[in-house]
Amino acid sequence: MIQKKETIKTACMEALPLAIAIATYGLSYGVLATQVKFSLLTAVSMSVFVFSGSAQLVTVAMLAGGASLISVLLTVILLNLRNLLYGAALAEGLAPAKKWTALLAFGISDEPFVLATSRFKKVGPDPLYFAIVTGMFYIAWILAAFFGALIGNQLDPQKWGLDLAFPVTFAALLVPGLKGKPVIGTVLAATVIAMVLEYLKPGNELTIIITGLLAPLVGLYLHRRTNHA
Repeated sequence: MIQKKETIKTACMEALPLAIAIATYGLSYGVLATQVKFSLLTAVSMSVFVFSGSAQLVTVAMLAGGASLISVLLTVILLNLRNLLYGAALAEGLAPAKKWTALLAFGISDEPFVLATSRFKKVGPDPLYFAIVTGMFYIAWILAAFFGALIGNQLDPQKWGLDLAFPVTFAALLVPGLKGKPVIGTVLAATVIAMVLEYLKPGNELTIIITGLLAPLVGLYLHRRTNHA
């Protein structure tokens, strides 16, 4: 019981800063969603059932640009293929949850992955920690989307810097984890790929997707090579 209380306390303390950043990001999504004629119910429902900041913001941006639903769906699928790698990496740490593993898998995304990976390295498998962290992010995202959609055109996310809050906070969390050849190799590969693609075609909306698909392959290659060395 004492250990569970300590886990819950640790999860809340470590997730709170990022949950606040996620809320500002969600607020931006809610505002932008209303600008492409999403109703309050539609904007919030998408957050409840999709729970993916990247997928939701890309959807809103593409619909605003007149993209077809098929194009949006394909882009979102490609963009979120990284969650398959996240799931594989977190599988051992979530294994003790047994029948609840499938439910926890719904919360697999960038932010929970970063915190959970660090936690699992320190204490081993800890599905309770992951559940608390994901739950906080989920609630923060939904509430922020609701208030953002409620405010609608009354708030400009860029004017208040809300669009930068999440990337900056997330980057701060990532930096301490940049250790080991596979991780550093992935970062360097992503940097090079993104720069080359941006040089070849500035402003290409596929740059992030292509980089996200190719860079992790470099990390996997280095990881296998290190293990076999």
